[in-house]
Amino acid sequence: MSSSAFAHIAGHLVELRNRLIVSFLAVTCCTVVAYIFSEQITRLFIAPLFRAHPTMAKLVYTNLPEAFVAYIKVSLLVGVIVSFPVILYQAWMFAAPGLLDHEKKVVRKTVLWATLLFGSGAGFAYFIVLPQALSFFMSFAGNQLEAMPKLGGYLTFVARSSLAFGLAFEIPFLMVVATRTGLAPPGYFKKKRKYSYIAILVLSVLLTAGDIFGGVLLFLPLLGLYEAGLLAIKAFSSPA
Repeated sequence: MSSSAFAHIAGHLVELRNRLIVSFLAVTCCTVVAYIFSEQITRLFIAPLFRAHPTMAKLVYTNLPEAFVAYIKVSLLVGVIVSFPVILYQAWMFAAPGLLDHEKKVVRKTVLWATLLFGSGAGFAYFIVLPQALSFFMSFAGNQLEAMPKLGGYLTFVARSSLAFGLAFEIPFLMVVATRTGLAPPGYFKKKRKYSYIAILVLSVLLTAGDIFGGVLLFLPLLGLYEAGLLAIKAFSSPA
């Protein structure tokens, strides 16, 4: 390996390190701030469960560190969501170095839309899918069964659902990135539309833990987002 090639790789590694540090600091700062308000945030996360099962007054925890660990998980989730624009911007700028001024403006708009998609996915999980899923799971409680959700397990379920839906709503953004970076050839997603629909259906059912109604609620917007991704690819491929 020539010295110039080695210097080029070393420069990329230094840039990667710096961008990872910025992303880590962003997540850490947001997580610390979220932890200060972790009790209020936890109450917000628990609210859909109490609405789905009005007779339930509280959750339980069965080992001493569980509540503390649960608050840490909630804080980290909120920290990742709030710092997502920073993480996304750092990742994009590392993957596409040497951008011109007008291209940097496009990056900022792309980061904005990707952040809105992520937030929309998390919001969709919280306001639409989560209440439906909780009503389904809590419907098994009755005379012979008493629901006693654990704090840690429930918050993990909410965190995974929010992150999964937030990332699932990134479909248009990922399609554009794959096309623009050459990972997918032009016209790939349009040719594979039928198979993508099947994959989205399977993904929807898996993300909603087998709940058919919740799967349909996720499948329909993801279908629309896939078509939106095709339109976005066409728009980004158009000459300036």
